[in-house]
Amino acid sequence: MAINFNLNDLQAFRAVAEQKNFRKAAETLHVSQPAFSRRIEKLEEALGVRLLDRTTRRVSLTSVGRDFDRAVQQLLDDLDHTLLGIRGVAATRMGEVTIACVPSTVYYFLSQVIALYHERYPKIRVKVFDASANDVLSAVSRGEADFGLNFVGGKEPDIEFKPLLEERFVAACRRDHPLARKRRVSWTELGQYDYISVSKASGNRLLLDQALADLESRPQSIYETQHVTTMLGLVEAGLGVAAVPSIAMPDADHPLLVSVPLHDPVITRKIGLIRRKGRSLSPAAQQLYAFFSEMKARRGRPQARRALGQGQGRPAP
Repeated sequence: MAINFNLNDLQAFRAVAEQKNFRKAAETLHVSQPAFSRRIEKLEEALGVRLLDRTTRRVSLTSVGRDFDRAVQQLLDDLDHTLLGIRGVAATRMGEVTIACVPSTVYYFLSQVIALYHERYPKIRVKVFDASANDVLSAVSRGEADFGLNFVGGKEPDIEFKPLLEERFVAACRRDHPLARKRRVSWTELGQYDYISVSKASGNRLLLDQALADLESRPQSIYETQHVTTMLGLVEAGLGVAAVPSIAMPDADHPLLVSVPLHDPVITRKIGLIRRKGRSLSPAAQQLYAFFSEMKARRGRPQARRALGQGQGRPAP
């Protein structure tokens, strides 16, 4: 039996799934609200299931609707990819890209690339999901994000990891702290001061715990936070010192904070692009993904030094 709905009905469903409001969804498709409602009713009747739960104030997806939404999004992305392959990529095209990232990459990578991308494709909306390394990995694995920026995922069987940058961990302290006068600091020295760390749920914490497992005298935290940015706030307030990825540090001319390279051992992490294996990106997402690779090729030596933990504070030997 033929299913009686068309592309307009699928686009209407995607619009209301995103907007959670019939009036706003109708406006995005430039149709009247009654005509829009008829498209949704037609789609539900053709499928024989309820896709949306509606009240006078709110619209939400049913469990069937959520599954259908993922399938429709993939279908429309594939159609978009096919059409653009025929007609070529136009700067006037519309669409949406969701990128997941660990917060420390926002300043160094994301903001610059998004600015360039928006200049080239002003009508494409970019959604940023900034979260912990594990949440970023899960979002990409489940298809909730088109791709991600992360330092974990290289060992996952269903994830493709494309390295962009290798950076080292540095000691973060105030400029008036005794460690700020040193050229480099050992982990043992760092542990002699009040130490601030991220929680055990953090990917950075797991990486550091594994790398320091054999160190007899390792820093023991007095304070714990969920995010590196919060940790730096405590450092700035003079509550202690911390070990952070170098790209998470503010600029070298920051009035209060300074970074000093850590050694014995030197601990690094690789930041890269992650995406699901075997799944093609939409044209809009593929172009944004490509922009990151292009930026990597253009990075200059000052940025490379900063990534290695030598761009702030006193120079490393």
